[in-house]
Formats: sequence, C-alpha cells, structure tokens
Amino acid sequence: MEDAGASPHSPPQIGDDNTYPITITTRDLNSTTSPSIDTDFPLLAHDVIRLIQCSRCSRPLRAPIRLPCGNTLCRTCLPPTRARKGISYPGGEARLQGFTCSWGKCAVEHCVEDCGADVLMTKLVDVFAEVLENDTDNITEERDGWPRLVWDDYRDGYLEVKSADLRRGLLRGIYDLTKHGTLDYDASEVSYEDKRAGRQSHEYDSNEQHILAKLKEAVRNELDCHVCYSLIVDPLTTPCGHTFCRSCVAMVLKHTDLCPTCRRKLNMPSAVQSQPLNIRIANLTERLFPDQVAERIETLAQDGSSLDDEKTLPLFVGSLSFPNMPTFLHIYEPRYRLMIRRVMQNREYKFGMVTFNRTRRSQGDLGRTQFMQYGTVLLVDRFEMLPDGRSLVIATGVSRFRVTKSDVVDGYHVGKTERVDDISISEEERIEAMETSATVDLSSSGVNFAEMSLESMSTQQLLNLGLDFVQKQRNEKAPWLHPRVLMAYGDTPTDPVKFPWWFASVLPVSDDEKYALLSATSVRERLKITARWIRKLEAREWSTRPSFLSLL
Repeated sequence: MEDAGASPHSPPQIGDDNTYPITITTRDLNSTTSPSIDTDFPLLAHDVIRLIQCSRCSRPLRAPIRLPCGNTLCRTCLPPTRARKGISYPGGEARLQGFTCSWGKCAVEHCVEDCGADVLMTKLVDVFAEVLENDTDNITEERDGWPRLVWDDYRDGYLEVKSADLRRGLLRGIYDLTKHGTLDYDASEVSYEDKRAGRQSHEYDSNEQHILAKLKEAVRNELDCHVCYSLIVDPLTTPCGHTFCRSCVAMVLKHTDLCPTCRRKLNMPSAVQSQPLNIRIANLTERLFPDQVAERIETLAQDGSSLDDEKTLPLFVGSLSFPNMPTFLHIYEPRYRLMIRRVMQNREYKFGMVTFNRTRRSQGDLGRTQFMQYGTVLLVDRFEMLPDGRSLVIATGVSRFRVTKSDVVDGYHVGKTERVDDISISEEERIEAMETSATVDLSSSGVNFAEMSLESMSTQQLLNLGLDFVQKQRNEKAPWLHPRVLMAYGDTPTDPVKFPWWFASVLPVSDDEKYALLSATSVRERLKITARWIRKLEAREWSTRPSFLSLL
C-alpha cells in the first residue's frame, strides 16, 4: 500500500466556501490551563460523531477496514506495507505482507490477509451521512444564536485552542467539521459555548433531540444480529466482513463453517473466544443503547448462553485418537455398551476418547487417575448394533480437550472438560520468525545439535522432512504404509495441520510418544515432535511396535 504522503492529522485547507471557519489561539503548553468539561452529561454530540470517525484522517470512515486488533481504519489510511520475513506457514502472498498498526498504542505487526472489509460499519457510516447531511427536518424552535465548539489541539509542543460556530446545530455542525477533517480525532478538552439564555452549553434543544432520536432509530435498525435477530452484543466480525454476536458465531460453527449471511466459508477457528472484539461496533452499541445492551447481557446470562469452553463428556478409556482421523471401536463391555447407547440417544453423537495412564503418572488436579488428562472428542459416523448387544463404531476426531474433573456414572467415566485449541495464526507466524532468525551459539554447553537444527528449520521444511520420510518408507515397502492402512486413514496429507495427526495414526511408535501431540497448541510444535520421531527412527535409537499388518 502506498503512503498518502501528507500526515493524516494535517489540518485541512479551509476555503472561502467553508461555512465553519475556525478560530485558533496558540499557547505554550507550560503556561496554560485547559478549560473544563462537564463529564456528567451522558451523550455529548462530539462523542456521537467520534463513533464513526477515523483515528488517522479524522474524517468519517471511508471503506472501513477491520484490523486484527479489533480497531477500524479507512482503507486509504492503512500504513504502508512491508515484506514479512521468516514465515513459511500458512504461506500465501498476502500473508507475506504486513504493516505496523498505527491505531493508538497497538503498534503490533498485522498481516494484510487478516484485515478485511467491515460491512456493518460501512452501513452505519452511510446511516450517519443520510441523517446528518439531510436538512429537510422541520425546525420548530427559533434560534437566537449558534452554539460554538472549543477544543484543544496539541502540535509540536504547543497547544492550539480552536473553536468553530456550529451553524447547523450540535450534531450536524460537528459532523460537518469531521467531514472536513477539522475536528481532530484526538482533540481534547472539548467544550461547548452557547449564549442562548437558560441553556446549558452542551444541551440538546428540541431540534437536536429530534435529530438524535432519528439517528438512533436509523442506527438501531442496522444492529440486529442475523442469527438471533436481537441487538448485537460482544460483536465479532467474520473474515467475510459480517458481524454477529460472538455467542451466535460459536453456535453456528457447531453446525456449519458457512457465514449465515453470504454463505461463504468462514475459515475461522471454532474457539471464538480468541477472536478480537469489533471495538467500533461495541462502542457504538454501548454508547447509543446502553440499556438495551445491559438487558441483552442479562438475558443471555439467564438463558445460560455462555462461551465457556467447559463441557461434560462421557469418556471411553482406550487407545489414542486424533483430530480429523477415524477411530474404529468394537464395544463389548457392558459399561461401554450403556455409554454408547446414551451417546446415540443424544443428538450430538459425541464422546471423549482418552488413553490409559499405564504408569499412573499424576494428571494435575485429577491426581493419579486411570486415564491421561488430554483426549479427543469423537463424533460417531457409523454405528452398528450386533444381535448380542455388542456394537461396531466408526468415529472421527473433532477437537481436543483436557479433563479438569471426573466422576464415574454406571461404571464408566464422565469428565468435565475444557477445549484445547491452537494459538492464532499470527502467533504461529511470530514464533516461526523468531525461532528461524535466532542464532545459536554452538560453543555453549548443553546444546543438542539435532534439537537446534529442528528449531532453525522453517515450518514448511519440517513438513517436508516428514513427507520425504514417508515417501522413502513407501519406496521401501514399509508395512505400516500397507494399502489397507492407507485405505483406513487416507493418503499422506500435505496440509501441515493434518500431517502430524495422520502420521501419528499410522506410524508404529509408542502411545507415550504420540500423546505429546494432544497438548501441543501450535502446528509448528507438532511438526517438530514428528520430526524428532523421524530423527530417532533414522538413527535407530528406539524400537517400533509390531507392524500394523499383524493387527489387521
């Protein structure tokens, strides 16, 4: 993106046709006192207009772009981009371009691909323009003077005290100043002067009250969530630019990965708690409709609508299962027969798979429980009941969890679980860039060369290491890559997210080694785990389990 050249905070050139000439008085910062402002008034006119004002150009937002930090800027006000180095996953040209956020104190590097249009904010800016640029409202009150806006503007160590007559009233007058970029977004000590007798300087007269009511009504008509059809609370904007309640997005993602509005693929994690709040929309709803927001929050709390990751699951204590991979079960124990019948009576058809704690290691708050605390949520795909009560089940891994509490119900374990999700893509990229750019001192004691070399490899190189190993083993007719195994688990995936799960499902190594994958929260870390297996296998430092052929 090209830099606009001029500073976005540069004062605009005011021509003769400007109806809002400003008066400027300059004082040294060390020799002035600022005028006070009445903070008791709940909704000042300049605060209303500031809700749709760009923080860089100080004008109403034009083609609003949401940032990964939750803030919003005009598309043309985005800082210049630069190449991002040391990043190979997830790749793509757009992810290799970034910029340093200029919004307030953020100063974080944002990826261009993580920024996108804000459809709702675009509509709201248009609503403000439609209401505040319209002069057709009936004027019912005679004016004997115009209100004046006074504000402080700090530049180059000096304080400029500016003022302007608001000849179209408070809201429309301040909106006009904003359209010209005259009223800086960061203006401080804003105050109002009004010579009309008996009127507070910031008080709305009947005309202003009418305009404000009209504006709020028009804005409110745009703020219904298209999932719950109520006022949006805790707004979350999807990659396609549509905004919903956060809890509504979480509910949608349980059933589909398509946007409820445009039906595009959402491409976002189901753990929506980590997704940024749309700060602009949140501020707008809370400022203009505080009572309705409070009522909605109370209603959600009473309905039990929560984004709490904790969920109670029946637990099958058996072998390891992994996300995206199939699990094949023969259910014959009476306790698990009962459990699976109850699972099939539940519309979600889900249960948790955990592996045995064979060495009775302590599992955090669970103590030395029978099973390991990390597991996988399985979704039943096929269920076949046999005549004698046994059943055959094929289930697919959906997500990971950690058991926080457990109990025994009718002989089988039931656990209170919390979901385990990966770190964000931006954090994944940051870690890769940091690790691959770090210089390791080979002369320092305790440095493991094999570990060091893996740390210095890019995420894509770690994946290629695994793919090359699989291809080499396939050429050598390795029994764990028998066609029957591949028929069950699929061919080698080239997706860095899926490869470790597939590799762990087919590679005949101990469950203790594989278990480490379940608690790893980054793609890069899981690829490093699989790379260590490969290094050890190639060095023949450990022995493998019997081949899968003997188990088929």
